[in-house]
Amino acid sequence: MLGCVGGLEARHTVNRSGYSESRIAEQSANHGGFPRFGARVMVALALVAFALLLALLPACSKPKPAARSGPAQRIVSISPSTTEAVFAVGAGDAMVGRSRYCDYPPEVKKLPQVGGYVDPSFEAILGLQPDLVVGARGPAGSAISEKLEARGIATFFPPAESFEAIDAMLLGVGERTGRSEAAKAVVDTIHQHIAAVERAVSSKPKTRVLVVFGLEPLSVAGPSSFPDEMIRRAGGTNVISEGGAYPVIGVERVLALDPDVIVNAAMMEERASERLRKDAPGWSRVRAVQAGHVSTITDEAVLRPGPRIAEGLALLARAIHPDLTIDLDTGGGSP
Repeated sequence: MLGCVGGLEARHTVNRSGYSESRIAEQSANHGGFPRFGARVMVALALVAFALLLALLPACSKPKPAARSGPAQRIVSISPSTTEAVFAVGAGDAMVGRSRYCDYPPEVKKLPQVGGYVDPSFEAILGLQPDLVVGARGPAGSAISEKLEARGIATFFPPAESFEAIDAMLLGVGERTGRSEAAKAVVDTIHQHIAAVERAVSSKPKTRVLVVFGLEPLSVAGPSSFPDEMIRRAGGTNVISEGGAYPVIGVERVLALDPDVIVNAAMMEERASERLRKDAPGWSRVRAVQAGHVSTITDEAVLRPGPRIAEGLALLARAIHPDLTIDLDTGGGSP
């Protein structure tokens, strides 16, 4: 209301009698607080302003369009994890758009793109006429959600930075697509596979691990992050115990931390595996590199907080414990 009224005042700089607001103010100051052109003109101006205000009120109080009820029929996903979740619960046929980074399952690549995770195109999303837009909570989540809901489009941007949050995300997607039972089955299977990994590593010594996500600059898994939880569940101990979720450090810091194993997950960088080896500048002095205890991960499932998380956990467990075997299908494994 105040914003609308303020806009009305800002737009009407000249009143109906031809006097500018600054001129009226000047005359008021010189004549006891009232302009000298008379009380009748003032009354007329007040009535005009009141009428304009009444005309503006309906626009200010216009309700938001109601979101469509029932299971979503047209879904746009702007993050890979939620795209995988939609397909995992069996709602892939309802997908009509994706982000440029959504690449799994393979059939999703046939769908139109609507920008990226941090820069989704509002116009492209509207053009697909979705009744539900989903994505991981992030830089663009709240802003795009507010704009879409103002148009009557339902949104779902849940956190997904923990195993528990991934469960909630999957169940939430199932609820919004009419596939709650399928979502519960997916979550149950994930739990069984995670338990299989944890059983397989239970007899292994806790290995001190550094997980690298970027080499220039050197970005690593920090404490209280999703990768930190994965390291712990995979039978390791994160050597990074302070800083943010993905801190940037130097090679000298790696030397001081002296990890037993380095997991190179900088898969998006050119020649990532070649740049972290014995003859690489700086890295040649690191004990884990000298001993050949560097595991390179090329499957991005290990980084994606979605329905393939158990597969990613098994992959990380094998990277930390190279002699480990895990059978997710039977729930067995050999130390």
